[in-house]
Amino acid sequence: MAICVSNAKPFIHSLPSSSSPFPIHTQKLNSWRKPTLCRSVKESPFPHPNLISRRRSLSLCLTTSFLLSLGGSHERLEANAAILEAEDDEELLQKVKMDKKKRVERQGLISSSGKDTAHLQDLVYKLNRIGEAIDKNDLPAASGVLGQDLKADWVKNVNLALDKFSISPQEKAEVDAFSSSLASLISSVEKKDFEASRVAFVASATAFEKWTTLTGLARELKGI
Repeated sequence: MAICVSNAKPFIHSLPSSSSPFPIHTQKLNSWRKPTLCRSVKESPFPHPNLISRRRSLSLCLTTSFLLSLGGSHERLEANAAILEAEDDEELLQKVKMDKKKRVERQGLISSSGKDTAHLQDLVYKLNRIGEAIDKNDLPAASGVLGQDLKADWVKNVNLALDKFSISPQEKAEVDAFSSSLASLISSVEKKDFEASRVAFVASATAFEKWTTLTGLARELKGI
């Protein structure tokens, strides 16, 4: 049942038109109040079903779009990861090829440099004899193998062979370390300094062993 009071005269209308100081404003006030005077008691306070349906549809569309965007992002991430993995594989393959090429070139150099390899083999024998002499505190025997200075022929031949087979910066660094330690070894033995001779010998042998590992000559030389 609807309660309708649309015929009721508002208080503003009871006043004479001439007595109202604001006739235009009272007319607007009347037109604003009329729609609110008649309202159904049974009118539902809840939103219209069509409005709810539209809201649900909009929510569903937004959710679907969000999920699709996530799926697309995931696919893009997988694609980018695949590209990076392929690039890494390509770089690894190129590195393997370069390493193989260097080994082949090095092996060819070793095979064609029998004289230089022989000088290095002689160095291995000398280091073994020097080490045995120092262990026995027999510095005169060590001096007989080393010589008195770096001008000895065997030292010159060894330096030439080391320079010839050294290609990478690491290999050249080990050659420098060996040459410096060998000079200290000769000097310490001549001074009959047992402790300094031991330290210099270990440094020389260690640097030379690392160098043979880097160059691949450890497989070619005996006694290392």
